[in-house]
Amino acid sequence: MENEMERYFARQIKLWGLEIQQSLQTKHIVIIGCGGLGCSLAIALGSSGIGKITLVDFDEVGIHNIHRQIGFKVSDEGKKKCEVLKELVVSRSPFVEVNSIDGSFEDFMKLDIVPDLILDATDNLPVRATIDSFAKDKNIPWIYGSVEEFHGQICFFDKATFGSVFNVKERVPNGIACPIVMNIASIQANLALKYLIGTSIKKDFLYYVFYNDEGEFTLQKFNLPI
Repeated sequence: MENEMERYFARQIKLWGLEIQQSLQTKHIVIIGCGGLGCSLAIALGSSGIGKITLVDFDEVGIHNIHRQIGFKVSDEGKKKCEVLKELVVSRSPFVEVNSIDGSFEDFMKLDIVPDLILDATDNLPVRATIDSFAKDKNIPWIYGSVEEFHGQICFFDKATFGSVFNVKERVPNGIACPIVMNIASIQANLALKYLIGTSIKKDFLYYVFYNDEGEFTLQKFNLPI
């Protein structure tokens, strides 16, 4: 199995060495939401060698989801998102254990699970505020991600609080295209990997990614109040 793992992760081992690759097998992450961001995150991180991933989602695949939620096929309509995504991630890598929780974040909180990192893949501000409160209480870092239209935001929350940055209220997201979802999830996944392998990352730092009116891809950065 060791030689098989080295073949599977050959390009990553070339990047950061066998010892770091093996260390990823000891890590546990939780992805809250198995929609657009959640699918891309689970696929990217599940095939990167993280030992354990817990997926949390209560929803079923709808036909209107599939264009941007790349873990699902038309034939998956009506199936539980967390279960379908679990099967896909496991089928792509024999080196990851995936657990699925068919429920809300509140249901997850009752299980007393303490992972190394939480990744937000929701589209709900109040849920994100709850994730932040839970993470602060358990001393777990978490990575926020949001996407809408042709823009998105990412932040590795550590000391800063979500409620001090955002107006936490219910709102219905506007339209969205698939590529920007994958783009934001990719940045989240890169932050997650860099943190889990022990390299330096910028915490409590908000990235705002968007296309301006002239079609220019733009990145703005903001230090958050601690």
